[in-house]
Amino acid sequence: MSIQIFPFCAVVLSVSVGAAWADTPRIVTDIPPVHSLTARVMEGVGTPDLLVDGATSPHDFALRPSQAAALAEADLVIWVGEALTPALAGSMSALAERAELVELMAVEGAVTHAYRESVGGDHDHDHDHDHDHDHDHAADHGDDTAHDHDSHAHDDHGHDAHETAAHETAAHDDHHHDHDHSGMDPHGWLDPANAILWTGVIADRLADMDPANAAVYQANARAAEAELTQLQAEIAERFGAGVQPQFVVFHDAYQYFETAFGLAPIGAISLSEAEAPSAARVAEIRDRIGGLGAICVFAEPQFDPRIVAAVTEDTPARTAVIDPLGAQLEPGPELYPALMRAMTESFASCG
Repeated sequence: MSIQIFPFCAVVLSVSVGAAWADTPRIVTDIPPVHSLTARVMEGVGTPDLLVDGATSPHDFALRPSQAAALAEADLVIWVGEALTPALAGSMSALAERAELVELMAVEGAVTHAYRESVGGDHDHDHDHDHDHDHDHAADHGDDTAHDHDSHAHDDHGHDAHETAAHETAAHDDHHHDHDHSGMDPHGWLDPANAILWTGVIADRLADMDPANAAVYQANARAAEAELTQLQAEIAERFGAGVQPQFVVFHDAYQYFETAFGLAPIGAISLSEAEAPSAARVAEIRDRIGGLGAICVFAEPQFDPRIVAAVTEDTPARTAVIDPLGAQLEPGPELYPALMRAMTESFASCG
């Protein structure tokens, strides 16, 4: 449909979209991957608000006044769920009284996994603490960013300094010790099957709220679903030629990706996002890695790099960065596929 051939139709279309823009619902999302899926559906109509950027802890973030105002003005809030951002539950009940809510992990048909008690051959020794892991209770945490960036200074002064850093970080996180690492793992966006499902759900909800732009939302969703299906096949092919990465993750956040594409982690430095590993845990993982040969140990932008340095010191392991939230990526429609491709390359590099 060329503007040169149909100039009048093009002008009418432009005016109608502009008129609908003023009535576009105010959409608020929680984390960058969810924001990306929503932004893709809304292309040409509007842009959703993002509450938790990729460098901020979903579990511990505190609302700024501008974010509280966005929730108060929201018509629709799209979020992963309380297990990932527990603080949002109270905020939404208090601030987003008039907003409709879409809890993505509760969507019918979504792929869900329970938190694991162990990763690879690694067993959960109560996270080196005296926790009672009661699996009858839902998980109330899913933090991908448990440490402030202020603690990200490197320390090259040997085991004592690294272990001190681990002790300091563990002490900093003492207020998390009442969290159960049980119930549903909320990192569901790392399985593209969920992203495909959620894209359709988001489009349907937006179309119901904003009938004037329903056709745009649905068309965007169909295109996005095709793109995500291709992405899913692309990643599967990347790991389908005998590629078996050997890796240890910082924390157990990747089972949706691992299960979807047949990967098997060797272990995790910390099973819980809400707790830093103790010095004893760091030493235990370092000893295991030392006996395994050349593997990858994945750091994350949201965690203290000194802990990974301590774990890999005097071992043949390589370190690489993997990011489940897209901290280094520009928010928007392209973030989700870029995030998944970057993760794929990180994992595949250990093959």
